[in-house]
Amino acid sequence: MDQVLYSTPDNPAPENRTEGFFETHDGHQLRYAVFRSSGQIAKGTVVILHGRNEYIEKYFETIRDLTGKGLWVATFDMRGQGGSPRLLKSRNHGHIRRFADYERDLDTFLEKVVLPDTRLPFYLLAHSTGGLIALSAAPYLTTRIDRMVLSAPFIGLTGQSASPRVIRALAGTLTALGLGFLPLTSKLKEPNFSDNPLTSDEHRFERNVAMMKAHPELTLGPPTARWLIEAFRTMDRVTSPYHLFSITIPTIVIAPTRDGVVPYTAQERLSRYFRAGQLVPINGARHEIFQERDIYRAAALAAFHAFIPGSDAEENQDVAALGT
Repeated sequence: MDQVLYSTPDNPAPENRTEGFFETHDGHQLRYAVFRSSGQIAKGTVVILHGRNEYIEKYFETIRDLTGKGLWVATFDMRGQGGSPRLLKSRNHGHIRRFADYERDLDTFLEKVVLPDTRLPFYLLAHSTGGLIALSAAPYLTTRIDRMVLSAPFIGLTGQSASPRVIRALAGTLTALGLGFLPLTSKLKEPNFSDNPLTSDEHRFERNVAMMKAHPELTLGPPTARWLIEAFRTMDRVTSPYHLFSITIPTIVIAPTRDGVVPYTAQERLSRYFRAGQLVPINGARHEIFQERDIYRAAALAAFHAFIPGSDAEENQDVAALGT
């Protein structure tokens, strides 16, 4: 059988796993993996939803953290990225026809993999774009997901060469003209630690770059106009008070205060109208909190475990104070 997951010397795949592909409602084969804890009794299963241009391998370290606490982990590469099939002939462009497809893929994953092959209760850990998808799907997940942890959910945009208003106008125009498959830029920026908005941890940054160079087929370039306009429309909907009021799953929003991708102010504003949600700021951290320096990462993990029932809350209370 062809290799499903990939390792590098400083990022080996966790053991005790099942990996493969599951079929979506429209025939795509999406790559997934389930990682089991070593204990006989599982405390539950964490379903991880990735950000844009992410893949299972990027979460190996976090998966070890979670399985080490007695939790199982189930995750998959979203359609159009990672080890899942691309949606355009150009493998470099991040594309989606509609964001609702992401939600249907999550539903299929829960039905075909998580429910039959993992252990209750189920928790959702969603980063960036994964957080946007989780917010959108949340009203329909009440009977399946017990708690949600959102890491820097993609509910706004900052740090770009153009303003969000200009980006949205350009993406909308291209999509209306039938050119939604085109990206707004063709430039591919070489990864550079010194000016990256994602993490202040150089080792973890270089570890991710090494994986990208070893397996470039897992990575993407810029998103297409269609992807962007779908993202903006979803942001509008999920941040409305009406939608937030309809979410009843207990949720924490882990918000890095130095986020260079999603404005911290947008995450703070979200929490004001989110009756089931509570903001957990991580002071000084950048966008990819689980790829950050130990002091920030430990605070985020402590918040996670304190929030998840039976997940070593007392042990992590002192560590949580590091991020406040």
